[in-house]
Amino acid sequence: MIEETEPQAAEGFTPQTAAGARAFLITPFGRLARTHAAATAADAMVAAALADSLFFSLPAGDARAPVLKYLLFTMMPFAVVAPLIGPLIDRLRGGHRYVMIATALLRSGLCFFMIESIKSGSTIFFLEALGILMMQKGYQIARSALVPTVVRSDRELVEANSKLTLLSGIMGFVGIIPAGILLKAFGPKWSLGLAMVTFFVAAVVGFRIPKTRVASAPADRTERIELRAPGIILAGSAMGVLRGLVGFLTLLLAFDFRGEGVPKWQFGVVVGASVFSGLVGAAVAPRIRNVMSEESLLTSCLVLAVVAAVAAIVIGGVIGASIIASAVGFAGSAGKLSFDSILQRDAPDANRGRSFARFETRFQLTWVIGAFIPVAVKLPASGGFVIVLMVAGAATFSYVVGRLAASHRSGGRITSATTAAVEIEQRFGDFSGQVRGRLAQGAQAAVRRVRPERYRVDRPPRRRRKRVE
Repeated sequence: MIEETEPQAAEGFTPQTAAGARAFLITPFGRLARTHAAATAADAMVAAALADSLFFSLPAGDARAPVLKYLLFTMMPFAVVAPLIGPLIDRLRGGHRYVMIATALLRSGLCFFMIESIKSGSTIFFLEALGILMMQKGYQIARSALVPTVVRSDRELVEANSKLTLLSGIMGFVGIIPAGILLKAFGPKWSLGLAMVTFFVAAVVGFRIPKTRVASAPADRTERIELRAPGIILAGSAMGVLRGLVGFLTLLLAFDFRGEGVPKWQFGVVVGASVFSGLVGAAVAPRIRNVMSEESLLTSCLVLAVVAAVAAIVIGGVIGASIIASAVGFAGSAGKLSFDSILQRDAPDANRGRSFARFETRFQLTWVIGAFIPVAVKLPASGGFVIVLMVAGAATFSYVVGRLAASHRSGGRITSATTAAVEIEQRFGDFSGQVRGRLAQGAQAAVRRVRPERYRVDRPPRRRRKRVE
């Protein structure tokens, strides 16, 4: 028996056999994962360089103005450019692959210029740093669009997104170690240099991703109707809130932990807790889906943010900040996988790549909006935690009520709770309509004060010119 098994084992590892050929085969998803690993490691290297750069050397008041200005600059592509060029990139063969390659090359170039800015102490450093952030958001949109094109079935889709999220966390730690060593030994310029090389490697590896069209034709009526289903709209809104909270906490804690007498290691602890919890969320979310529905998982993520905000307000300090950062990081990671499952389930006829790219653009925009608030308004950490509590609480209430009302209208579940949810939605709709009406009246009154001649009662009516047939 030993004589029979030994040749088979040796044959299994021979490249000439079918099993051996499969072992050496690199799948399209594997090529995407390699590119993503290099890009994520480089992002972590940039983050390490920022820990001892101009951002932390300037007083918080001096850093707030340029960050605010350039954060507005990063918002423009998502609010204006992305909706216009997105459909063109979808139908271009290899379009999103080119976006991934271009963003990696641009980030490599920006790292080079950041090295020069650090040497000169120029505040243009903030534009370059937030330019890297903008390229990172564009890269994530392109990556989300490409994932459905490199898997073999819809069943692998959520698993692939989970693997990429796990890979992000792992490569974040892998990239920050050598960058941290270079930072302590030679300064932030060397960490940025390593990031510049790694971004270039990511661009080179990205050329190995297959050229595919995410969408060969515009969205048809069926796809548009499916993407407007109540379940998808509600889940997208809840996920947008979670992504906005991630951006809000990132900048809130970045500025709060830059105060006088605050050791830098505390901010490192908070960031590490957030990254690690996001890694855990990506790992356990597919398993949690086996015991509860996607909607229940998304609701639990919102509730977790509420509970963590209460704990952070009570405890405070670096422990409270670590708790809320960990909870929001976990909720953002697990919630995204839950939303992907809902989109995949409730929109079977929709183009996956185009849909993921569209929603990811919205999520990135909410991240920027959330990050904008603590930069524009100086807030203490405790005040920011109260805002997280109110926003997450309102989002949880809205999502639960919306789910119950949608179930009542569809006839899937009719109970006293669903009936009450419908009444709450109707009252809220009436109230919001009244608010919009009053705002419109206020705007008209303001226009009357500015240009009263347009609203004079004795003003003769304008004569219309007759059309000549």
